[in-house]
Amino acid sequence: MLFAWIGLVIFVIAAIAFDLRSGHRAAPPVKEALIWSIVWTGLGVAFALVVALVEGGEQAGEYLAGFLIEKSLSLDNLFVFAVLFTFFAVPDAERQRILVLGIAGAIVLRTAFIFGGVALLDTFHWLTYALGALLLFTAYKVAKHGEEPPNPEDARAMKLLRRVLPLTKEHEGGKLLTRVDGKRHGTPLLAALAMVAAFDVMFAIDSIPAIFAITTDTFIVFAANAFSLLGMVALYFLLDNLLARFRYLHWGLAAILAYVGVKLVLVDVWHPPITLSLAVVVVSLAVAALVSARVERREAAAPSSAGGDARDPEGGRPGVRDAEAGTREEEVVALSGNGGRDVELR
Repeated sequence: MLFAWIGLVIFVIAAIAFDLRSGHRAAPPVKEALIWSIVWTGLGVAFALVVALVEGGEQAGEYLAGFLIEKSLSLDNLFVFAVLFTFFAVPDAERQRILVLGIAGAIVLRTAFIFGGVALLDTFHWLTYALGALLLFTAYKVAKHGEEPPNPEDARAMKLLRRVLPLTKEHEGGKLLTRVDGKRHGTPLLAALAMVAAFDVMFAIDSIPAIFAITTDTFIVFAANAFSLLGMVALYFLLDNLLARFRYLHWGLAAILAYVGVKLVLVDVWHPPITLSLAVVVVSLAVAALVSARVERREAAAPSSAGGDARDPEGGRPGVRDAEAGTREEEVVALSGNGGRDVELR
């Protein structure tokens, strides 16, 4: 098992370094992003063979279920990343580097959360019920407010960052830190990096308890989280222009969270097979995607009285446009819903 841990950690570090190799370029073409998304997903699925060799077939099934749950829940992060990049006007050439560094930081923080969570669950069994209740509440929030994008200005991590380090208004090339009047300041790029990691950890509070419903094996939990995060860079660039079309994705995610929440609450009386957990994840996402696509086609075919987009802007999850499509202030107001207030980064 020790060699499996060493091999996995080395692979994760190598994968992060590989993604950083091209961190200073524009967004990759859709075809390239598609290929890498398939490669990362294939590697994540294939790792089940390693788990089968190290721990056994049953544990391999648990890993697959956990990987699919973490992968599906990580899709919600992509919406947030798109909002953050527009909010902080992150240049296209810097987005991949910020994503990779933010995900690397999130993996480290999630690892601490995983080991701490497993230790607490082993010591205090009643926490299992508390986590189940948390996931049920989260499912309700996702279903009810899934279409509302977050406002980074209201995040606690952003307020904490401002207390620790003043921020400049303008970017300084690819710098994370700069000096103004002899004092060290953070750039909007640093703020974007901090918020990517912070929001991912916030999502981990929901997603890691979800995999705890499948297993508390730290190796499996860490591997499922690592592989789900490593493929997010390519997946972000693949879905960047398609996010707005998945308007009912939050319903699928809510269904998955509700299922694992119920499973945790009933952990002592109900033990569903791994195949059921896999089926719930696949069916929930498939139904959400199919319904979204069907509504999209129906509205595209419907005549528009204004000669524009027939979609009801209140009916689905807001999309994110590139900064070049309009002024920064207009996009931030549209995304953050701050009622037209000017955004001050200092």
